[in-house]
Amino acid sequence: MQFVSIVIPTFNRPYPLAELLESLSRQTYSKLDIIIVNDGGERVDDIVALYPELDVQLIHCAENVGHVEARNIGVKAAKGDVIMLCDDDDLLLPCHVERMVLELADADFVYSDVEIFHYRVENNQRIPTKRFLFAYDDDREAMRQFSTYVPSGSAYRREIHEKIGYFDPYVNNYWDWDFFLRVSASFRVKRVAVASVLYAFSNEGDHLSRQMNDKRKMYLDRLSKKHGLGNLPTKNFWLLLEEPEVAKRKAPSKVIWDGTPIVSRLHRL
Repeated sequence: MQFVSIVIPTFNRPYPLAELLESLSRQTYSKLDIIIVNDGGERVDDIVALYPELDVQLIHCAENVGHVEARNIGVKAAKGDVIMLCDDDDLLLPCHVERMVLELADADFVYSDVEIFHYRVENNQRIPTKRFLFAYDDDREAMRQFSTYVPSGSAYRREIHEKIGYFDPYVNNYWDWDFFLRVSASFRVKRVAVASVLYAFSNEGDHLSRQMNDKRKMYLDRLSKKHGLGNLPTKNFWLLLEEPEVAKRKAPSKVIWDGTPIVSRLHRL
């Protein structure tokens, strides 16, 4: 059984982080090394202490280094041969880690489909209100125009970093797209057609910006220049999904979430 290191950068989101740890405590795969990189935010020691059965490395940054560099810090501290990426407000369904490890038998890098969920907050608990299946084929040429790779829950062999280096903070918002393009140029990449990751989206736009501001455009231009992608579209994310070239890439996927909120031990106190 391979050791899986799950790298989680966090910054001042204690309740979602507790929900993520709850989802990790329910995994059918037990050989986990969890690295939480607190990126200069409030302490989360008390939250980690609620899950003593999890093997957690807690790294506190003295100052905010940014989400990309926080991931690099976590990856460098990883003990496992397999690395899995998570945001602090993601949720993994119980079968997720086990399935991804199995899929790595004939691949170097695997990523699953996800369900994006909208939510409201009641007593610090996220209550899902709407859900949206995000499942697209992995046409590598099409991925150079619009990335449908969601890093949440993706897993890969740690030696990938030995060949291509770490995540690039120079492209900031697009670190994941950049990483996918670099990996797919040299390694075996596989999409897993199961929506076993829940990806949070609030109406305030915590995760997916509704507008392309000047700074995001700067990072997109940097990504384009780095990979020779040409003039990339700068529309709102949801509008881009409606573009014919993107819509035709929609693919079937196995949906397994029953819609039930994940209630953490922090909520049950």
